[in-house]
Amino acid sequence: MTGSRFWDALPARARTALEKAGAIVMIRPGALLLMEHTSTAPVYVLRAGHVKVWVDRGGEHAILDVLGPGDVVGELEAVDGRPRHASVEALTAVEALVLPAARFRAVLEEHPGAVWALAGVLAERLRDANGLRVAHFPDEPARRLAGRLLRLATRFGVPLPGGGTEARVPVCRQDLGRWAGMGRGKVARILAEDLRGGVVVDRGAVTVRSVDDLRSLAGEPP
Repeated sequence: MTGSRFWDALPARARTALEKAGAIVMIRPGALLLMEHTSTAPVYVLRAGHVKVWVDRGGEHAILDVLGPGDVVGELEAVDGRPRHASVEALTAVEALVLPAARFRAVLEEHPGAVWALAGVLAERLRDANGLRVAHFPDEPARRLAGRLLRLATRFGVPLPGGGTEARVPVCRQDLGRWAGMGRGKVARILAEDLRGGVVVDRGAVTVRSVDDLRSLAGEPP
């Protein structure tokens, strides 16, 4: 489960077309790129930094995903024209290519390879969402949390000299709980008991001692 990066999957001509159609912007940590329920929103292709995608449910934030360089946000609304289904917030300083939805659609129409790149992204996200749903029936909180940690490790992790992987994404235990559907205390118990200290979460990074062990707990194939 490495994740499909939109920018990496684009043909060279489609990349050039998007760059000509958009502009580079810098976004500060904590700023909203997109807001839930808004009807007019641009499309962002992330070049540097990380964002979290979340929805508001009675004043509580439920995290849907964490995205980084090469990922695209705002694409669903550009395609179907419906109001934004979630908010996107910068976790770090973000550099992004931004363009109006109409220009994004025009590039898709002109470059079929871009359509296939977007289809790959949507397929990967659907598979991930389905895997998270499966871990709710029966309720398997350790599997859900392991799946979120594995997603961070495989998408953003870099090998450490002494072994293991480090994903330098500033998520805390509360963020992980909101992503995996549990409280911060439950996250702490799973890290201590099920993962036995094999994953360290601090404000600046997630360090995984064994991705294979995490993959096994998440129910993912080797």
